[in-house]
Amino acid sequence: MTLQITIDPASATAPFEQLRSQVAEQARSGALPVGHKLPTVRGLAEELGLAANTVAKAYRALEVDGVIETRGRHGTFIAAAGDAAAREAAAAASAYAQRVRRLGLDRDAARSAVEDALRAAYGG
Repeated sequence: MTLQITIDPASATAPFEQLRSQVAEQARSGALPVGHKLPTVRGLAEELGLAANTVAKAYRALEVDGVIETRGRHGTFIAAAGDAAAREAAAAASAYAQRVRRLGLDRDAARSAVEDALRAAYGG
């Protein structure tokens, strides 16, 4: 398994976001299995022709999202992203449910708001 990243310098999407989204997708799909060791920040920056700070920013975002984990001097590895994503989604759903209840919305109105937001986020 190797990390397959393509950065499009002409894209309107920032390079760090291109890197972040591609690593996240490969982790989600299983193309990069849990425990796969990622290149160092400097190594990947050199390989992709990016600044080390750009790669570091992407790695930080991936770590916050629970996609990767840094184990000190041992390196950076793909984490059990599905578990972290599911926990974060459950926490967000719980916070949403509490908030709409405080606002006085009934279940149908709350569900409708979620469906509208999902349509907007996923395009349709």
